[in-house]
Amino acid sequence: MSVDQAVWLLLVTAVILANIPWILSNRLFIFIKVPDKSFLVNSIEWFLYFILTGIFAYLLESKSMGHVQAQDWEFYTITLFMFSIFAFPGFIYRYNLRDHFQKRVS
Repeated sequence: MSVDQAVWLLLVTAVILANIPWILSNRLFIFIKVPDKSFLVNSIEWFLYFILTGIFAYLLESKSMGHVQAQDWEFYTITLFMFSIFAFPGFIYRYNLRDHFQKRVS
């Protein structure tokens, strides 16, 4: 796998994983069915997906480049904020648009 393919795969995976907790409000980690999740549960699930994305990025970098560059705290802070920006559409859907769409349909 080339480095370009690895980057695109990582970006698509990060956008999908960042939005899953907010869009699937009745599922915990995609598989466990729950009645409804609170904001705290959504946030914890989102953060665990962030860690999972980081592990996936580490493995992709190791496989595509052969070595992993050491990073400082600034890198992890920026990736956390990028992951939160990726989650923005799902967050807006969950807390602003979903109720609006349900009221409109009924």
